[in-house]
Amino acid sequence: MNESGTPPKNIVLIGFMGSGKSTVGRELQQRLGYPLVDMDQVIEQCAGKPISVIFAQDGEAIFREMA
Repeated sequence: MNESGTPPKNIVLIGFMGSGKSTVGRELQQRLGYPLVDMDQVIEQCAGKPISVIFAQDGEAIFREMA
């Protein structure tokens, strides 16, 4: 909640790979009813391949540009 007592419009989760961002995002979606945008899924859809393949074929720099 912010100072006026209303929930924020957006919540952005950042952190290292495997730190639980997706898990926390799904929990926030359940509890607050917010839509969930998982950027890993968005990037995979745009690239047409899994993130592990993006890293292997194109490198981290290209992945970061997509994000």
